[in-house]
Amino acid sequence: MSQYGSADALRLAEHPEPKVAPGEVLVRVMAAGVNPVDWKLAEGGLDPLMEVRFPLIPGWDVAGVVERVGFDVEEFAVGDEVFGYIRKDQVQLGAYAEFVSAHVRMLARKPASLSWEQAAGLPLAGLTAYQAARRVGVTAGDTVLVHAAAGGVGSLGVQIAAALGARVIGTASERNHSFLRELGAEPVAYGPGLADRVRELAPEGVDAALDFVGGEAVGLSLALLDDPRRLASIVDPEVPSKGGRYVWVRPDSADLAFLASMADEGKLTVPVDRVLPLAEAAQAWRLSRSGHTRGKIVLRVG
Repeated sequence: MSQYGSADALRLAEHPEPKVAPGEVLVRVMAAGVNPVDWKLAEGGLDPLMEVRFPLIPGWDVAGVVERVGFDVEEFAVGDEVFGYIRKDQVQLGAYAEFVSAHVRMLARKPASLSWEQAAGLPLAGLTAYQAARRVGVTAGDTVLVHAAAGGVGSLGVQIAAALGARVIGTASERNHSFLRELGAEPVAYGPGLADRVRELAPEGVDAALDFVGGEAVGLSLALLDDPRRLASIVDPEVPSKGGRYVWVRPDSADLAFLASMADEGKLTVPVDRVLPLAEAAQAWRLSRSGHTRGKIVLRVG
């Protein structure tokens, strides 16, 4: 992209191979995950927060093979299969490309049990869900309410909370209820009367809540919680004023390794809704923006 704009501004183009700084590796991209933040950033929505440079190659989620290592890199070797959430201080050279450079702190070894596409769909959404669950102390015996439980972040949040030993109640449209049961959640439908439906399942309320949708979810969650500090939202930056916690995902190799171990132990799957070639990134954004996908959208590159 040569400037901020919509999906229509995306162009397939040649760009020089990224430089590899000390502590970094060059990754040959096999697949790149698509996230709503990609097109929100491209439309200028994060301009007050982040240094963005043009021409901009979008994308923060990657799965691929180490092509070259920089000075002082001992964590990875050429040929290693890796995945990661590549969010640099300056946003410009992202994962929608044949090659991307990344600091080792942003990467971990790819889960052997996942395909390239599944691995590329895991980092940002998986880290978001895991860090939100950890921020509110989800643990065995808790009853956890997960909003937007069938989405890219929510579907991973359900599995992570369940793997931590929690009972999970997940909100979703009725067409996704069977899907949520497969993931380990007890589904409840969106819409008027949601709080009553949750209380039918958990008469004393819930122990923790993960808001992945915004809107009325914060107020409803607070009404069902005894302790507002056990509400995490990734959508509402005003939630701290109400006693809850606002979570903005961070790159973390140790957290990625934890997610990889969960996947390889059979405790975490990555639902992939659609796989498109890199040249169809604009269509991927349109699908993402529709809000009707179940699971992740991924671009196949290698």
